[in-house]
Amino acid sequence: MAGMTVGTSSPPSDPRSLSPEEFEVRSAAVGAIVINVHVPFEGEIAGTDAFIPYDQVATGIPKLTSDRTAEILLYCKTGRMSSIAMNELVDLGYTNVSELAGGIDAWLTTAREVLSEPSTVQSTSG
Repeated sequence: MAGMTVGTSSPPSDPRSLSPEEFEVRSAAVGAIVINVHVPFEGEIAGTDAFIPYDQVATGIPKLTSDRTAEILLYCKTGRMSSIAMNELVDLGYTNVSELAGGIDAWLTTAREVLSEPSTVQSTSG
C-alpha cells in the first residue's frame, strides 16, 4: 500500500515483545533469524527464515544456529504461541530472543502485508 501512513501501536510492556514497527526494523537486520511458530499455517511475513512449530522450538532452533546470542525473532498469529516459544528459548539460555507482540493480527492492523501461501522457507518441524 504505497503512500499509506503506517499506524503506530502502543509499546508492549515486555521489552522482548516488539511492536510491528520494531519487529520490521529488527527483522531486516543482517543476521536476524525470523521464525514463524504458528500452527497450523495461517500466513507468513515476508523474509521469514523458517517455520518451527512453537512446541518444537527447543529442538528446531539448534538446527538453525548453535549461537545462543543470535538474534531470534518469533511470531505467530496472535502472539500466544510466540510468547510460549520465546520463554522456552530464554529458559534454554538463548539471550537475544524477541517476539512480535500481537502476532500477525497486530502486523495487519498497521497495514503491513502477510503472505497467504508459505514461501520456500525451511521447515524444521518433525
